[in-house]
Amino acid sequence: MQKDTWADLGTLKKYSTFFLFHLNLGGEYAAFEDLIERFVSALKICNISPFVILDGGSDISGKKDQTCTLRAENRIKRSHLAATGGGQKNILPPLATKVFTQTLMRLNVPLVQCYGEADQEVAALAAEWNCPVLSDDSDFFIFELPSGLLPIRHFLWWEASASQRFIRCRAYRASSFCIYFQIPCPLLPVFAILAGNDYSKLQVASWTQDWLSRLEGLLRWLKDFQQPEEALRAALRSGHVQSERQEAELMELLSAFIKTYELPASSTKDLFVSVPDYVSKCPWLPPSILDILLLHKMKLSIMVDDGTLPSANGASRPLRQLFYGLLLGGDAVPPVEERDRDGLKLSFTQIKPTVTCTAQKLRLGSLQQSKASERLQVLLEALGVTEEPLNKLPSQLRLPVAVTRYWMQRAEPRPDNQLLRALLQGMMWGHKAGPGRRPEPAGLKVKGQRKLTPDVGVVHSLCQWQACLTDALQLNQLLCFPLEEPDIFRYYNSLKVLKSKKKVKELFPVPTCDKYS
Repeated sequence: MQKDTWADLGTLKKYSTFFLFHLNLGGEYAAFEDLIERFVSALKICNISPFVILDGGSDISGKKDQTCTLRAENRIKRSHLAATGGGQKNILPPLATKVFTQTLMRLNVPLVQCYGEADQEVAALAAEWNCPVLSDDSDFFIFELPSGLLPIRHFLWWEASASQRFIRCRAYRASSFCIYFQIPCPLLPVFAILAGNDYSKLQVASWTQDWLSRLEGLLRWLKDFQQPEEALRAALRSGHVQSERQEAELMELLSAFIKTYELPASSTKDLFVSVPDYVSKCPWLPPSILDILLLHKMKLSIMVDDGTLPSANGASRPLRQLFYGLLLGGDAVPPVEERDRDGLKLSFTQIKPTVTCTAQKLRLGSLQQSKASERLQVLLEALGVTEEPLNKLPSQLRLPVAVTRYWMQRAEPRPDNQLLRALLQGMMWGHKAGPGRRPEPAGLKVKGQRKLTPDVGVVHSLCQWQACLTDALQLNQLLCFPLEEPDIFRYYNSLKVLKSKKKVKELFPVPTCDKYS
């Protein structure tokens, strides 16, 4: 593949979990950043221009709620197994998406953040621009894409070089699939629904074979139909409905599912989901805000952590409460339902939004016009720091250092001194490396030293730190960046922090916690 433009759903960040060597320890973000940079460089060698579109928050319709809940429950179990057993379970670290977007922006790759499901937007753009889609999302096997789908697992981008200015890949077209299996193209969404996609688990009662045989049987069965409606009615009447009213209700529901595979109008300005006016004017805001504004819900990150310990997200809850209060307009509003884990179970907790006295002066619709000093004061009060000592630090270090102080006050149990020094030392290495450069601390060899089994409590403390930084970054975004946003890959590397912690006691004097309290 060469000399083309394609749309990417952002699956690089999922695919690259295989390259984040220590996922169980919080992620090696510098290695991840390097992977993304090499990927983009390979595309440029082949004169390929990427356009990246990222999924946003929840599906507002609620059609995928059950699927999302099951996935979250499974993620909790896998996270616990990864933390206690050491095996890789491909749990993406909490700041991976932020590193992904920061790196693409630094490399000037066009990037669009959707505030909901991005499937239709990606498919519509690909159709209008006549370019392929690079993704491993199974929904794109159903859309009729003029230039097809490139499954990312078969996209051999690492082979590209100055002497090989093309990328070997496999292309899939829905029309070819339908020709091969001799079914009309309009029946492909019906196949997806009956096979069991994210929206529907409907099955014909007689299909009891193994997965592959069942799919083949379904395709043979669909040959007898020409229109989606008659195929759906036949499936329902095979044992799923007990009355005409129930059949009508299910037909209406399933017809709505089929429409999710219809492409929107071709005009690009009409593609993306409508959002509140303030949100549309502030494209830097996180995609989770629509979940909060429209649904009063928030899905928290499930990290690789011992499931018998409290959720690491508890340490940063006050930051989120202020975030909710600013978004929703005060503390006299309904609570926000946070989805998190409680032990090894999925939990849903009602959290009351709050606003500080200083924050009460701010209004969501006019935050950009508010005084920078007021927005800064709101952030600093939330983090429990003052402006004077932060001003002595380089601008990129101010937010991570302020978060570290907040973490020292809020984390339970209190982090030990060696871990604190290792974190701060890692930040200094990142600062000395300079903008856009990966830190390589002298005297600390990491490559090849992969056997590392840190204390469960240390990993839990680092999870709390990442949760605090994640929520502080989100609050900083909402407040229009009163503090400069740091390059995550420069200032945090879990493996190096943990290895540094082992050496810090003998190499450096140990500070007392009082100096940071």
